[in-house]
Amino acid sequence: MHLIATPLEHPLSAHTDRQVRQTMEALDAKGIDVLRVAYPDLMGSDRSRDILLHHLPHAAGHGLAFSRAVYHTGALGDHSDIAGGLESGMPDIVVRPDLDTVVPLPWEPNVAWCIGDVQDPATGRSVPESPRDLLRQVLTRLNDAGLTALVGPELEYVLLEPDADAPTGWRRYAPAPGNVYTTGRRADPDGHLLRTARALHALGLDVSGGNREFDGGQFEINLNHSEALDAADRAFRFKAAVKELARVEGRLATFMAKPFNDGGGSGFHLHVSLVDADGTNVLDAPHDSHGLSATARHALAGVLSHAPALSALLNPTVNSYKRFGPDTTAPWLINWGLDNRNAMVRIPPERGAASRLEVRLGDATANPYLAIAGLLAAIHLGITTATEPPAPATGRAADTHAAAKLPGDLGQALDSLQADDQLTDMLGKSFVDAFLTFKRDELARFHQHVTDWEFREYAQIN
Repeated sequence: MHLIATPLEHPLSAHTDRQVRQTMEALDAKGIDVLRVAYPDLMGSDRSRDILLHHLPHAAGHGLAFSRAVYHTGALGDHSDIAGGLESGMPDIVVRPDLDTVVPLPWEPNVAWCIGDVQDPATGRSVPESPRDLLRQVLTRLNDAGLTALVGPELEYVLLEPDADAPTGWRRYAPAPGNVYTTGRRADPDGHLLRTARALHALGLDVSGGNREFDGGQFEINLNHSEALDAADRAFRFKAAVKELARVEGRLATFMAKPFNDGGGSGFHLHVSLVDADGTNVLDAPHDSHGLSATARHALAGVLSHAPALSALLNPTVNSYKRFGPDTTAPWLINWGLDNRNAMVRIPPERGAASRLEVRLGDATANPYLAIAGLLAAIHLGITTATEPPAPATGRAADTHAAAKLPGDLGQALDSLQADDQLTDMLGKSFVDAFLTFKRDELARFHQHVTDWEFREYAQIN
């Protein structure tokens, strides 16, 4: 059965017409008859639609219609009243497949997957809530300054198995202690990591390796660095793919910041370097202090200066702030260090082309596009204002006289983002207003919810 004979149903440019036909031919030759078009919402979750391959010309031209209110919908379906949503009658957005991102799904026979680009059909422009377009906006500012950002994402997650006797209905997979930074059957008796890493490699995510992390059931799989938009795309796909692959196993992969009281948290570390038009790493300066250039110092200072506001984007849930604290290897002070994993920003020991910042602030719940956009915006601001960082922290990096504390909860982080006029200007007031409304609604629901802790603490004493 060949699916490529369907004529185009609308006018397209010759280039688009050709690319659509070439895509259909390539997929048809592989026996693929379905294309899954996915795009990130404000949480970083994938929203998607499966289309039959013969419908691709229509989808590429007219787009796929979704309600813009999807951006304003929380994890459990709660809806925030954000401009362009309820009060506007929940109008359409259109999502067009980015054909440069099409890839077959290794675990779903005869299905390919691509990322969609979002537009307002009335204006033909992006909508402020679109995370992918927000990152593009920030990258344009960096590119105008002659800089290209390279990003290497590191993501951790916890694998869970069904357990009807557990309070949540889930328990940690392979919880045996003592297998920190190991691989093989003692840490992973069912071979989850190998299956997942191979599937992610087949998906084209440029996986470099992985291991069991600190806690039972916790894994880290590293992605190689690439230009920032591609890195965000791969991190977005990584999270969606890991969750899907876990479901295939009958398990749940959670990127929750701290899923258990007696365990550690899951981080989202970002390695960032900057190159000029010639591809030279501009953070490297062999003859300067610590081998770091003025650009590196200014970039670092920008991250530190805007860290309270960045927390809202890199630590975006109520649960995020339960991961922070002394001696957790998660940051709690706004500081930096030379090859120091206790600091919020670590400068790895490599120099030359490998010179980079490792920003350890984020947790695994962060939306990759928003996290990278916010981080690069702060870097750009630091470079533009030529801000200098304080002295590096050493040892436990716990000197509260030398470094301020990060926000202690989501409310403080949201207030910090609202108060950061420079970062708001870089990200756009419309986006920041939408994000703040969305997250403050989430916070309000939490404050109104009676938790298990409250019942245990108070039910029998009053």
